[in-house]
This record gives sequence, structure tokens and C-alpha cells, in this order.
Amino acid sequence: MDNAWAVPQIADRRFGAALFDLDGVLTPTAEVHMKAWNRMFTDYFTARGVTPAYTDDDYFAYVDGKPRYDGVRACLASRGVVLPEGTPEDAAGTETVCGIGNTKNDAFEAILHDEGVAPYPGSVALLDHLEALGTAMAVVSSSRNAPAVLKAAGIAHRFEIVVDGNVVATEGIRGKPAPDMFELAAQRLGVADADSVVVEDALSGVAAGAAGDFGLVVGVDRGAGADALRAGGADIVVEDLAELVGE
Repeated sequence: MDNAWAVPQIADRRFGAALFDLDGVLTPTAEVHMKAWNRMFTDYFTARGVTPAYTDDDYFAYVDGKPRYDGVRACLASRGVVLPEGTPEDAAGTETVCGIGNTKNDAFEAILHDEGVAPYPGSVALLDHLEALGTAMAVVSSSRNAPAVLKAAGIAHRFEIVVDGNVVATEGIRGKPAPDMFELAAQRLGVADADSVVVEDALSGVAAGAAGDFGLVVGVDRGAGADALRAGGADIVVEDLAELVGE
């Protein structure tokens, strides 16, 4: 694949692949996830007298960008709560890490069904630009709901390669903040890591990009904070993907 993508913020360098996180990068489903996590943890903490109360700061600190059960485990640990791991087959509401994670997933599906989702216009502009260039593209999302979100947003047809939470489970690779998911996506696209751009809005995601040998790590500031994204490993930070549309 020719390196055709000239990122405006990077002089004298072109890239051959874009590896996109999904929630908060291509679609505003990070907001749906935030609502679902808030609903689930608020109900759980309130029922059991766990303090302090859950806030959106907890989402960015412990949950954002991580595989679902890792997020549950980290947030509970921040309150000194340790539960049995359980299995992914645990029913929602089961007093295990997986059971609580499945409760969150039910909340996410309900909100997605009720409210729907549309891609960010600036993200669609960049996808159109990269398609015209022939730049390879993949979605790299910790969420097991990625296929449903891509379909709901009407952009599933743009991505032959999707490395999501389901792939993490079936392939036995590490989730973010390890670089494995992005490395697998680049491999499946047939593009070298060094010629690939990681595009992420989560601190765990930019950390995953920085941990690999990728050509560029772009942070998209949807609330994590530009300084925090840079400190976490982003080479550049934008507020909208339309800023990455070059000539």
C-alpha cells in the first residue's frame, strides 16, 4: 500500500493506514458508554453504600478505552471493592466482575436502541478523504459492541478489518493499554506499524499507541484533556478529525 496520507500537522511524512478507535473517535457512542457506566455504577454503589459516588471523572480514570471487565475491575478497586471474576456467561446482576460488566452492557444496548447514533461529521469527512486516497483503514475498539455501533452509524461497510473486544477474547491478545490490538489490525491490513497512524480519544488508547512502533499517535480530545492525552503518549492532539484532512 502506498503511503498516500499526508497528515497536515506532520511535515514531510506520509502514512499508509489509519487505525481508528470507535467510541468517541468515529461516533459519539462514548457518550452512550458514559451514560451506561454511570447508570450501572450509580445503582451498584448506591445499593451497597459504596463511596465516594461514581462520577464521569471515574470514567476517564478507570474505564475509558479499556475492555469492559478491566474497566469494572479497575473502578471497583478504586473503592476497595474486590469481587470474584466470574465468566462472560454470568447473568447481568451477578455479583462478579463479569456479571457487573454484563449489567453495563445491557444498559448500553438499551440506550443505543432508544437514542441511536450518528458518526461525527468531521470523522466522515476524514473517512471520505482516506477512501479517495486509497489509505487502508481499520477499527480498533475495546468494545464488544463495535459491530452493532458501526451498523447503527451506517459506516460498517467502510471497514473490512475490525479488531474489537470479541477478537481480544478469541485471539487471546492483550487489550489496551497494550499495543496488541493495533498491531493485529495493522498486520491484517498488510501495513507496517511504522506506516500506520493510531487515532484515539482515550488515555488507555494513546498509551497503547505509544507502547507500539507506530508512525504517529493522534489524540482526539473529546473530554480527556489535550495535556493528558499528550502526557499519555499522543504525538499530536486535535478536537475534530476534519483537522487531519490534508491535501
